[in-house]
Amino acid sequence: MTSWAGLSAADIAAAVREKRATPREVVAEHLALIERLDGRIGAFRTVRAEAALAEADEVAARADLAELPLAGVPVAVKDNLAVRGESSRVGSAATPDTPAAEDHVTVARLRAAGAVVVGLTNVPELCVFGTTEGVHGTARNPWDTSRTAGGSSGGSAAAVAAGMVPIALGNDGMGSLRIPAANCGLVTIKPGHGVVPAGIGDGDWFGMSENGPLATTVADARLMLAVLADNGNGTVTDGGSDDAGTGGARDVTRTIAVSARSPLAGTAVSKPYVTAVREAARLLAGAGHQVRRADPPYPVSLGVTALRHWTAGTAVDAASLDPRRLARRTRVHAAVGRRFVNGVRTGSERERLRRRMEPFFAEYDVLLTPALARRSPKAGPWHERGWLRNVLANTTYSPMTPPWNLTGWPAMSVPFGTLPSGAPCAVQLVGRPGSEAALLDLAEQIERLSPWRRTAGAAAS
Repeated sequence: MTSWAGLSAADIAAAVREKRATPREVVAEHLALIERLDGRIGAFRTVRAEAALAEADEVAARADLAELPLAGVPVAVKDNLAVRGESSRVGSAATPDTPAAEDHVTVARLRAAGAVVVGLTNVPELCVFGTTEGVHGTARNPWDTSRTAGGSSGGSAAAVAAGMVPIALGNDGMGSLRIPAANCGLVTIKPGHGVVPAGIGDGDWFGMSENGPLATTVADARLMLAVLADNGNGTVTDGGSDDAGTGGARDVTRTIAVSARSPLAGTAVSKPYVTAVREAARLLAGAGHQVRRADPPYPVSLGVTALRHWTAGTAVDAASLDPRRLARRTRVHAAVGRRFVNGVRTGSERERLRRRMEPFFAEYDVLLTPALARRSPKAGPWHERGWLRNVLANTTYSPMTPPWNLTGWPAMSVPFGTLPSGAPCAVQLVGRPGSEAALLDLAEQIERLSPWRRTAGAAAS
């Protein structure tokens, strides 16, 4: 008998379309794995076992089953996006436990493509921090359960890395897809602004937050991104490239800048991540790309700019909630951010950063950096710890991601190598606006030349 858990989304969908499997048996097997593993991993806030099985039967009865790109594929959804009939608690006791009347547009697109939502995944309160814990649970890295899965899409990443679902939906406002993907050995892409509908919280963190996929293969990330972007043909195209439109990997020669420098002054990158980016650079140079060491012109003020936007986004999201029901770190974060909201709304700092970076990306097609500066913190009650301790822990280990939310440009995390603990290491790929397909092509080439273990397997059980 074929085991469906652990297969890619593309393989599962093909089997369902060809009637080699039913959506119910695929979903039931993944639900059984969730029941067995999630007590240790903490990926899910809620599991929709009965509803998911009923929805699997509905997919099986669809007249267009043979055309569905995600036919019968179990998917997990981050708990800040509406799923019809379920509440979105956003990791907080302060949010209402009221079922959503309609799906978020990205959830609706996944369902239209044949996916089945098996549950909503844990996040830190209001999706603020790069570790996932709080009143609804703690998400742990399936490769090393003593460590946090990361955040804020930590539950979604943990679910995929443990094999409980083949793909999951998350979003990224300061690295919230790339951070947990890097920790958990997954592929993700934060698309550029406007590629995928956002509609996250009360203002998308001023347009910095983007919805995107978490997957174990580049092909699955590409497929899910195409569904989320509603391209209609299962492809992701590169609007600014003459090799766009086929939706498959193309070994086009790229000009790649390699930088192991942290964007934040005073934050060092640890040896395993420096080694990963150098080895990835050598691999890509050997594949024929023009690879040169070059640091982007990060402004000295970047850390302050990021902090202003990070806190201001939380201030907007927290404005309608009872502060007495928020964790102290969230209250302080929002209070700090209130003084910056009006200035951040103008977008002037982000526009200056874009103008500063544009000449660099006119010279280089892609920037290759470490995905993180060091391994993730220990899993624990970070929501009960002080605000400054949380901010320092977050910025020390994940300084590489925020610049690309500020610019609104696409960026990926791609597994590459391992840490001394045996957990995955990762690199980040960044491109100019419209380069999603080029980044996916490059990531697929890395995957082909330096394949990674797709799920934690025995490590999670």
